[in-house]
Amino acid sequence: MKKLIFCLFGLLLFVNAQAQKSNTKVILITLDGLRWQELFSGADSLLVSNRTYVHDTTALKSRFWKPTPQERRKALMPFVWNTLSQKGQIHGNRNLGSKVDLTNQMWFSYPGYNEILTGKADDKRVNSNDKIPNPNTTILEIAHSDERYKNKVAAFGSWDVFPFIVNEERSGVPVNAGFEIAKGDQLSEREKFLNELQPKVPSPWGTVRLDAFTHYYAIEHMKKNHPQLTYIAYGETDDFAHDGNYEAYLTSAHNTDALLKNLYDFTQQDPFYKDKTLFIITTDHGRGTQPLETWKSHGDKIKGAGQVWMILFGKGVSAHGEISSPKQLYSNQIAPTVLKALDLKPEAPNMPGKTLSLNKD
Repeated sequence: MKKLIFCLFGLLLFVNAQAQKSNTKVILITLDGLRWQELFSGADSLLVSNRTYVHDTTALKSRFWKPTPQERRKALMPFVWNTLSQKGQIHGNRNLGSKVDLTNQMWFSYPGYNEILTGKADDKRVNSNDKIPNPNTTILEIAHSDERYKNKVAAFGSWDVFPFIVNEERSGVPVNAGFEIAKGDQLSEREKFLNELQPKVPSPWGTVRLDAFTHYYAIEHMKKNHPQLTYIAYGETDDFAHDGNYEAYLTSAHNTDALLKNLYDFTQQDPFYKDKTLFIITTDHGRGTQPLETWKSHGDKIKGAGQVWMILFGKGVSAHGEISSPKQLYSNQIAPTVLKALDLKPEAPNMPGKTLSLNKD
C-alpha cells in the first residue's frame, strides 16, 4: 500500500511539473543595436559632450551624465537597473568578465535576428538585410505549428523587414511590423486610434516606424488574444545611431526602458501572464568604439560589433543580478531556451547552442 501511495505521489508530481511547464509564457524582446557599453555604463564620456554627435550637450549631460557608471546606467535605464537587476540576470558586462557574443560573422541586423530566432547562424544564405523570406525556421514558426500554440504566437517589430525574417507567408505567424496597422473585425478603441495616428506621425526613416507604435500594438494584441509566445522588436536605437545622433540614441534607450516597464506592469496585472512568463531581452548586434565614429556603425569590419548582451527574468530565472563572474554566452542559445520553456523540442541539428541555465549564475 505504501508503495502504491508513493507511486501515485510521484505521478502527481510529474503531472504537476508538466502542467507548470506547458503553462509557461515567453516574451522575447530585442533592442536593435544598443551597445553593451551604454547598457552597463550609461552615457559615453567621449560622446555625451561631443558636438559632432550631440546638438545640446548641456541638456544631454544634465539628463544622463553622472559621476559613476553605475549612476549613469540608472539614469539611462532606471527600470532595468532598479527593478530587473533585482529580479533576474544581466549578462554581457565585459569589464567584469561576462561575455555574450554572436556566432554569425555578419554583425548586422537580419543575420542577428535570424540567429536569435532560429538558434543558428546562416552566413551563407542570410548575409544581407534584403527583404528575402527566411529559409530557416524560427521558434515562432515551430511553436505556431504545434497544436498547443496554434494562433497563440505573435510578432511585432518597428523594422519593415520582420515579416520576411519570420517568413510570415510560410509560417502563418502574424507579424505587425514597419508601418502596418492593426487588422481585424474586433479592434479595440486604442487600436483604432493607433491606426488613425500612425500615418499622421512622420518617422525619420522610410523603413522603420517609431517604437511607441510597435509597443502599443503589441500590448493591445496581448490584452485581447493572450499569445503564449510574443516577440517584440524595438528599432529606434539603431537608426538614431546610424544617423550619428547620440542625443536621440540615448533618449530612445531611455524611452524604451519606460516601454519595458509598461510591458512588465501590464503582465503583472493580467492573470494570464503574472508569475507565468519568462522574459528574455537582447540585441541583434553591437557597435564600434574605436575609432570613435564607429559607434554609428556595425558589420564584420567594425571591431566589437559582434559583442552583445542579454537580460533574463521571470518564471524559472534565479535572481543573480549583474553577472560579474567570467562566463561566455552566445545569442544562438536563446532559441533552444525558449523552446524548452514552452516544452517544445529544439531541432537539434539546426540548433547547436546549449539551452541557457536560467537558475544558475
